[in-house]
Amino acid sequence: MGQPAIGRERDDPFRRHVGQYEAWFVEHENAYRAEIRAIEALMHPVARGVEIGVGTGRFAAPLGIALGFDPSLPMLRIARRRGIEVAAGVGESLPLPDSSFDLALMVTTVCFLDNLHRSFQELRRILKPEGTILLGLVDRASTLGTEYLERKDESVFYRSARFYTVTEIIDALSKVGFQRFDYRQTLFVPLSETRLSEPVRPGFGEGSFVAIRARALSH
Repeated sequence: MGQPAIGRERDDPFRRHVGQYEAWFVEHENAYRAEIRAIEALMHPVARGVEIGVGTGRFAAPLGIALGFDPSLPMLRIARRRGIEVAAGVGESLPLPDSSFDLALMVTTVCFLDNLHRSFQELRRILKPEGTILLGLVDRASTLGTEYLERKDESVFYRSARFYTVTEIIDALSKVGFQRFDYRQTLFVPLSETRLSEPVRPGFGEGSFVAIRARALSH
């Protein structure tokens, strides 16, 4: 599944189908927990972090991210109940000061962005020099990515999504000043077959879900 849209015009399904969104995490709990473990494997203690595309707080809460932005007010209400400080906002124009965060998190949100390049510029702007970006995405080149792409018109959430490969995301991040990449991958089997102990491994190219960590160059 994933997080809600950050673009202004693509967030309607995430306002109208919050129950369906939440049900995905219950139905696919093993996959959800594996995604969290993949991101955790790349995290380190930070003083101040923010999630862009926080949705209902499904990732921010267990990962200890205290602040989240999203355009979907119904989802933000749920995130607030999970203990997250929330505010409405879109990835392309964040109401945050320059160089104010140690970590920016964005999980399965890139496929919903209206402007990927602008959003990555914003993430670099709000991060301190040597700050960390952590992204989680379903790799378009993977088995699950191919399935999502082929069936996107059947999904209320993915109809207007644009899926990316990991290499495309690396290229886009590099262009705005991110470097020193590291990766973890998981979901090596279909969602219905994922186990409680679904493995997390370094690299990418085999698992359908990939976590990417990079550092911001000095401005």
